[in-house]
This record gives sequence, structure tokens and C-alpha cells, in this order.
Amino acid sequence: MPTQREHAEQFASLHQKGNPLILFNGWDAGSAIILKDVGAKAVATGSWSVGQSFGYADAEAVPMEVVIDNLKRIIASVDLPVTLDFEGGYAEAPSQLKENVAKVIDAGAIGINFEDQIVGTDKLYDMQFQAERIKAISEVSQEKDIPLFINARTDLFLKSDPSDHASHLEDSIARSQAYSEAGAKGFFAPGLRDPDLIKQLCKTCSLPVNIMMQPEVPAPKELAELSVARISYGGGPYYLAMERFKKSAIKAITSID
Repeated sequence: MPTQREHAEQFASLHQKGNPLILFNGWDAGSAIILKDVGAKAVATGSWSVGQSFGYADAEAVPMEVVIDNLKRIIASVDLPVTLDFEGGYAEAPSQLKENVAKVIDAGAIGINFEDQIVGTDKLYDMQFQAERIKAISEVSQEKDIPLFINARTDLFLKSDPSDHASHLEDSIARSQAYSEAGAKGFFAPGLRDPDLIKQLCKTCSLPVNIMMQPEVPAPKELAELSVARISYGGGPYYLAMERFKKSAIKAITSID
């Protein structure tokens, strides 16, 4: 069985421009086992999905101890690299972030999504301050001797109209550089959907680029051709599962009406 460090190294190696890692996001041990059984190379959680499964909203509404306990259950259920959608790290100050991320690493995770949106608002952290936050996470990763894959997420595109995305490209590239220098291993740009802009970002960004599947986003094969290195599905898998559950429940409940 691979060690946590070996899983971390394996996970990082799966991020290849033009040959992207596909992450069909799960939310609990059961979904993780299904992913393992169908041949997934790694398991990634989605914060919205985890929240919904426990009856909470998104935006760090799930108590952190619940997130960590759920993470431990997932890791115990599959012999695969597991990365956690840790939103904003449940803290603003770098010192508190270090304590929180230490718990994530101790639970067995080998990666996190870490966003630059100020949780609960539509605003983003100043680029340099977010870089300081990422640096703090990188430091605890080094202290723990686990090469945590910090997937630095920017919400520049998710929080703006697609017609304005081109105007945010330069800022996103600057953020990717600052985050890379601070210790990020990947750059996540959810909401970006224009093929030309995705291509420009992948060409300019020194980090592997992660794109999330949403309506109007190019198909995975085209994303690979655009040099995307990671494709994730966010809350989509949970939504699909619950819609199927809902339809089946309605059919069962009304079967003798």
C-alpha cells in the first residue's frame, strides 16, 4: 500500500498538460468506493456536495470537524490519493490556516483546493495577501514532509459575466504567478469556458491548469487539446445522483396511486 507521501507524488504526476487528470468529484466514502471501482486515479471532494450531503449550505457552513471526519472516512475506504476541497481554509490569518491545514494533512489528504474568494462574500483577497496565505500552507506542508498539492483557485471568472472574462485574463495570470511563487502546485479557474481564453491561460501559466465542467465549457477531449492538465466536475455528480434518487423516489411513492 502506498504511503501518504507516495500518494502525493503520484497525484502530482497525474497533472499533465494535454493529458488531464479527470476528477469526478465525490462527497463521502460510498461515492469514493464507486470511483475506485470504476477506475478513478484519485478522489476529490466538492465542498458544495459535502455540505448538501450533511444538510448544510456551502461557504464553510459545514463544521470543520465534520469535514475532517468525513475526509478520514473517505481516505480509509480507498487506496487512492484523496484531495479535499477546503474552500478558504476555515481561517483568514496565515497562522490559523497552518493549524487547519495541519489537521487536513494529518487526516491523510495529499491535496487541497484553496480559493481566493473571501468566503461568504463576492470579493477576492488581495493577490499578495492570498499569496501569503498559500505560503503559510506550503510551510506546513514542508514541516509535515508531505508535498501537499495546493490547487490555488481563483474566482475571478466564476464571479463575473462570461462577456467580461477576457478582461480578467491578465489578472488571473498575475495571480497564478504569485500563487506559484508562494508554493501552489496547480491553478484552478472555475467559470472559465471560452476555448481561446483557456488556451491562453494554459500557455501562459506555469502551473497545471484545472478547468471545471459546466454548461458551455468545452468537452474534455477539447480541453485536453487546449493543454488543460486537470478537469473536475464540482457539484455536478452529487446533483445528478440526487436527481436520479428524486425521480426514483417519486416513482416509488406514487406507484399505487
